[in-house]
Amino acid sequence: MAKQIFVNLPVKDLTKTKEFFGKLGFEFNAQFTNDDAACMVVSDTIFVMLLVEKFFKTFTKKEIVNASKNTEVIIAISAESKSKVDEMADKAIAIGGSKSNDPQDYGWMYSRSFQDPDGHLWEVLYTDDSAIPQG
Repeated sequence: MAKQIFVNLPVKDLTKTKEFFGKLGFEFNAQFTNDDAACMVVSDTIFVMLLVEKFFKTFTKKEIVNASKNTEVIIAISAESKSKVDEMADKAIAIGGSKSNDPQDYGWMYSRSFQDPDGHLWEVLYTDDSAIPQG
């Protein structure tokens, strides 16, 4: 049975956030997108619900974390190759994101990270399954 994952993130400016992720190549499901929310499609089973902060607050009694100062989650997305990791991270930084950490290269796994305009942490990684150390 295929499970779906919905990651919900609060955003300050939905238009700016949609533009940022659209430039990274993500599409949005119009059926679940309006003035308060946008459903960003990551895969057939993974979606990121970008919710305007006021709307996000209707789902929780807790305070929203200031993602530019605190971290609650790091969202990791796989890529097909090291060059695709670099391509997405470089593009994210060029279109308004910011560098998060230095690249990590373990030989069999390579990753880079960035912050989106709201400060949420994203990691892009490539794993060469044939080179994973055994034992």
